[in-house]
Amino acid sequence: MTRITVAKGDGIGPEIMDATLAIILAAGAAIEVEEIEVGEKVYLAGNTAGIAKESWDVVRRNKVFLKAPITTPQGGGYKSLNVTTRKFLGLYSNVRPCASLHPFVKTKHPEMDIVIIRENEEDLYAGIEHQQTDEVVQCLKLISRPGCEKIVRYAFEYAKQYGRKKVTCFTKDNIMKQTDGLFHQVFDEIAKEYPTIENEHWIIDIGAAKMADTPEAFDVIVMPNLYGDVLSDVAAQIAGSVGLAGSANIGEECAMFEAIHGSAPRRAGQNLANPSGLLQGAIMMLNHIGETAVAEKVQNAWLRTIEEGIHTYDIFKEGISTEKVGTKEFAEAVIANLGKQPETFKPVNYSKGTALNLPKYQRKAPAKKALVGVDIFVHWAGTDPNELAEKVQLLNNGDVKLSMITNRGIKVWPDGFKETFCTDHWRCRFKPTMSHHIQKQDIIQLLYDAHELSIDTIKTENLYEFDGKSAYSLGQGQ
Repeated sequence: MTRITVAKGDGIGPEIMDATLAIILAAGAAIEVEEIEVGEKVYLAGNTAGIAKESWDVVRRNKVFLKAPITTPQGGGYKSLNVTTRKFLGLYSNVRPCASLHPFVKTKHPEMDIVIIRENEEDLYAGIEHQQTDEVVQCLKLISRPGCEKIVRYAFEYAKQYGRKKVTCFTKDNIMKQTDGLFHQVFDEIAKEYPTIENEHWIIDIGAAKMADTPEAFDVIVMPNLYGDVLSDVAAQIAGSVGLAGSANIGEECAMFEAIHGSAPRRAGQNLANPSGLLQGAIMMLNHIGETAVAEKVQNAWLRTIEEGIHTYDIFKEGISTEKVGTKEFAEAVIANLGKQPETFKPVNYSKGTALNLPKYQRKAPAKKALVGVDIFVHWAGTDPNELAEKVQLLNNGDVKLSMITNRGIKVWPDGFKETFCTDHWRCRFKPTMSHHIQKQDIIQLLYDAHELSIDTIKTENLYEFDGKSAYSLGQGQ
């Protein structure tokens, strides 16, 4: 018997959770449910996290969390509970299967059967943002080697266990050579450890276009957080419906399972909602805890129900569907089909569907790190880069000097173009004049002198080499 934590959430959440639990318990799931309250009520009671400390204790003790959709109130500084949960519990891997249910659910892609594996903890979802000047705000994109290694290895291990033939990586490393470049580099390194699994890399824009047009060309796709968030919803929709997709969030100790759709408050309390998305999440949960026979029974019963044309309103279509049913009635139909096999769809076999057992990340020996320059960002309301350069060059000394100014990444000094539009946010790059390296004291002196000259410095970024290799971007056009 496995004790799991359950949160019924908001909107349609309680209805679809009741339906989901009814199905998996009828199928013989050996689980004990411990319920907690999360979501809108908790937010509005004054907890900006949407979950109480006592509930965290329950989640961490039970390790397995089945969560219905919740509502995050607008404004008020409320944080997304999904993002918070994933990061607090180290749920680094988001797994979203997206398969066609043709011909019973309308889709332009009848052969689609892909799994998107999304990094879950970092990238732009670190949520580190600042307003820097009157005109410019920034969001920091954080990509780590541990984050890359864990998610890429998970993708290959998932493919290996579930008999998938190919793993594809999507990045934008032609532009973001440091961050997305690291993700791609790690993908290539780890792919060599799995010679029996085909691997490939696509630039995210053309890869996304190809996935939307020809999803049958892909099998498992692994990508950083933001791309994975967007494309997993796209994949679910072109497979048939976002409302049919479930999601697993897997960590080294804990796991959370959910539907990918929201709480749909306009449909709440009307016995209309389709519980399939949450049910798919629950099936992944059953596999995770070793209840593979039950997971297989539920999935086959669900497929049989879909092909019998017993559909909720969101997928009901005249001429294909045979009966339009509500949430409860759909659950009852699935329960009635437990033990039956689908006739049109291929029955599933989860004999290998236990939790993946991946090695913990092992930190590598540190590289030789050398400070070789500094970018000082300046708030300046002028428009002529040459005028700014004259002012900033007053900071030059015998050890460092101004080498470049950029605006929104594009080089505007020296040899800038007058046509380039500039905001009030300027990056001034200082490099050493004599030796290859600079000292932290040089940066402190630059900032002190800038203050004395009333130059408004807003941030600095140190420029490093690691093992003799530059680890910072050039200016665009440099």
